[in-house]
Amino acid sequence: MKASYARAATPGEVWACLTALRAKTVIFDVEPLVAFWDTDQGALEDGITAILAAAVGIRPDSVVFATNSTRRPPMPPATAWATVGYLASARKPLRLAAYRDLPRPGVVVGDQVATDGVLAWRLGYAFVHYTPQLPGVPLSPRLMRQVGRLVRPLLFRNA
Repeated sequence: MKASYARAATPGEVWACLTALRAKTVIFDVEPLVAFWDTDQGALEDGITAILAAAVGIRPDSVVFATNSTRRPPMPPATAWATVGYLASARKPLRLAAYRDLPRPGVVVGDQVATDGVLAWRLGYAFVHYTPQLPGVPLSPRLMRQVGRLVRPLLFRNA
């Protein structure tokens, strides 16, 4: 079954999509929306803080930050209004166990169809495809974007 798909080129468009979807769970890919690739711990912490401050307006029950990289914040993120998790080395889209007990409906926000989009599809979640025009994107994400262009029409109904 094909899942719901929305494209967002700016953080404002991401929040507009999330407001419309009214998901109980939001899974955020870390790079590049939360923190750009190869940035320091301060940028990661600041990004998590900014995302959680913005997410309070949509009030999900659960927020998860997931990255295939090994980097982690020095302190686990937390809020009083939602359960918050952080998954480093998440192996998206292969591993699903960490997401199985999250409240539904859910949405994954990420820049890669081949990882984040496939994770959304496998979970039965909507996918908000974050597609900013960024300078200096590393080679690996650029190559994965090409794979995603082939996969997207197979997985998403309004792609």
